Amino acid sequence: MRLLPFCFSALVTVLLLFILSRPIGNKVPMPLGNFLSPQTGFWQNAEDTAFDYNMDLLQSDLKGNARVYFDERLVPHVFAENDEDLYFIQGYLHARFRLFQMDLQTKAAEGRASEIAGPAAINYDKEQRRLGMKFAAENTLKEIEKDKEALARYTSYTKGINAYINTLTQSTLPLEYKILNFKPEQWSNLRTMLLLKMMAKMLSSGTENDLENTTLRTILSPTQLALLYPQVNDSLVPIIPKGTLFTEPMRKHTLPANVDSVYFSNPRAVVANEKYPEDKDNGSNNWVVAGNKTASGAPILCNDPHLELSLPSIWYEMQLSTPTSNAYGATLPGSPFVIIGFNDNIAWGVTNSQRDVKDYYAIKFKDHLKKEYWFDSAWKPAQQRVEEIKIKGQASVFDTVSYTIFGPVIYDAAYADTVAHQAALAVKWTAHHTSDDGSTFYKLNRAANYNEYVDAIKSFECPGQNFVFASKTGDIAIWQQGKFPDRWQGQGQYVMPGQDSSYLWQGYIPQNENPHALNPERGFLESANQRPVDGTYPYFIPGTYITPRGIAIEHFLSRMNSISVQNMMQLQNNYYNILANDMLPVFLEHTDEAALTTEAKKYLGIIKQWNFDAGPTSVGQTVYQFWLDSLQRNIWVDELKAAGTQVPIPGEQTLMELLKIDSTLLNFVDDKNTPQLETLTFQVTKALNSAAAMLAISEKDGKLEWAKFKEPAIYHLLKSNLPSFAREHLPVGGAGSVINAIKKVMGQAGAWWFN
Repeated sequence: MRLLPFCFSALVTVLLLFILSRPIGNKVPMPLGNFLSPQTGFWQNAEDTAFDYNMDLLQSDLKGNARVYFDERLVPHVFAENDEDLYFIQGYLHARFRLFQMDLQTKAAEGRASEIAGPAAINYDKEQRRLGMKFAAENTLKEIEKDKEALARYTSYTKGINAYINTLTQSTLPLEYKILNFKPEQWSNLRTMLLLKMMAKMLSSGTENDLENTTLRTILSPTQLALLYPQVNDSLVPIIPKGTLFTEPMRKHTLPANVDSVYFSNPRAVVANEKYPEDKDNGSNNWVVAGNKTASGAPILCNDPHLELSLPSIWYEMQLSTPTSNAYGATLPGSPFVIIGFNDNIAWGVTNSQRDVKDYYAIKFKDHLKKEYWFDSAWKPAQQRVEEIKIKGQASVFDTVSYTIFGPVIYDAAYADTVAHQAALAVKWTAHHTSDDGSTFYKLNRAANYNEYVDAIKSFECPGQNFVFASKTGDIAIWQQGKFPDRWQGQGQYVMPGQDSSYLWQGYIPQNENPHALNPERGFLESANQRPVDGTYPYFIPGTYITPRGIAIEHFLSRMNSISVQNMMQLQNNYYNILANDMLPVFLEHTDEAALTTEAKKYLGIIKQWNFDAGPTSVGQTVYQFWLDSLQRNIWVDELKAAGTQVPIPGEQTLMELLKIDSTLLNFVDDKNTPQLETLTFQVTKALNSAAAMLAISEKDGKLEWAKFKEPAIYHLLKSNLPSFAREHLPVGGAGSVINAIKKVMGQAGAWWFN
């Protein structure tokens, strides 16, 4: 009788061992037993809300005395006797609170996401390597290593990160490592450079439309392209005030002969495809008002980055202080210094320039080996990097990337199984060859006046940024700073031939001729990702600019006086839809109310009473967005689908201008797929009827209010892999064209002001 209980116990034990040694699932690959272990599992990651983060840190790497104070919001204030200790502690704290974030972002930057995510990330890793992310990071690190003081700062930061990593045990690993079943690696200076290149990619990808324009050129004439995708919108309010005089460039460009015919000798050779597209509306706001417009008599500077909000946040708030410096603001985990903030004398903020700093060239290889390419009437050797992509749970995948005089070949027939690129396209990107961009923030943390601010930003090369400035002495300024190609007219708007050196960038716009302004008479400066200058600027500066928010900010700042910090906070949260204010009258003028359905008449009545507020409870904003989206489909889809692939539709600002200037727009308003001639009134009315049918469904579901319809959310870095870590259904309004530019996945990463 004893044998039966023994066998039963043994069977239960074997089953438990089997179950507990198995992964929990695809999203939690750690063995269940390890994950549930009371000693080392997820239980150890629970923290008391009253947990005291203060501790004695004894490190042989520290050269002097240092202390860290955590305030009531757990913001660390670091006080050290020298720079090396300051950045050592910053690295330690970044790792203490954001290690997984730093690890994931730099692995993704290097093209190593497959080591964590498995085969689903193979094509992403290929793209990162073919874009030359690690190549760019290596080049920047080589430049930094020539400067002993700069290298010492980065090395101290790296040592701080590793000092924390070396304290970790299985029980103290951050929760994400336990969920994904891997451990952190030692940090290096290269990984810091990779993080900065990841930011450069995020902020400079999507600002170019070379592939899309090349495809569009097969279905649209040059005149139509300029009309639908203008570089300078008629309603532009530029960053640099209109009327500013610009210096004529010393050197004039000579265009290659037959440039247009060479561009399109094989128009179907390029497929406009982005496997992992960047958000082309990803932008920011900043502005500064002079003391003569404020209640205190001192300048006020505001910055509102719109990088996607995530859990944890992309930013980490800190104070960094030594006897010779004292800076406070937003830091970037994975990199030293304060990136956006203020010190005892000045404040600064940044927005994305939206400038195009990336071009594509069609390469002619000698054969499929891609070891030689034709350039300037001769076969030139290509440098090749064999990339091993390690994949979790599978054998490695190898990809050979050829490097040309332009840069790495990013697209070709071997790019991905799902993409067939007939042409081999090399990418030339300013981020491939930059020096120490981080030195800008080291100097800004210590700058005392306008001249030192200008000196600090001179070394910042990619991505292009709008650096806004204020000082205690009363100066306000803005510079659009970056290493910008000096292009001839039209250069870089399309894929260019890679067999002729005349299509190379011939130089860069001199730094002192970058758009800038100091102490304007009107008493304020702002940037919101719009074009920096009007058409009088003497250089060709293509980009993917965003216009409405800049118009809205100018609208309010120009009317404000005796401004307080509270006024600025309210403006940062402003929900006024200025584009709708311009667009809706055109809609109403061309609505045939007699042809509307009963539902459409109801929603028309709602929008007629709308005050252009895009707040969370706004119904008018929901009706407007449905109506606008429906009209855009009616006008553009029949023409643009002829491209045979996905191309961007013209911007909302452009549509508004075209409707106002030429309300018929016959060539585009007419539906090419029907025998009759559709008028604008027909299309606007049809769009409202279509929108009304969809609005009725949303209303039935209780989602007619703007926030309930768009359901804003903040997700964990792992997105759908950790849905329980998300904050969904947030009661906030906003839109991409509104000052408070919150979209479905929240892109407002925090607002800063300085007074």
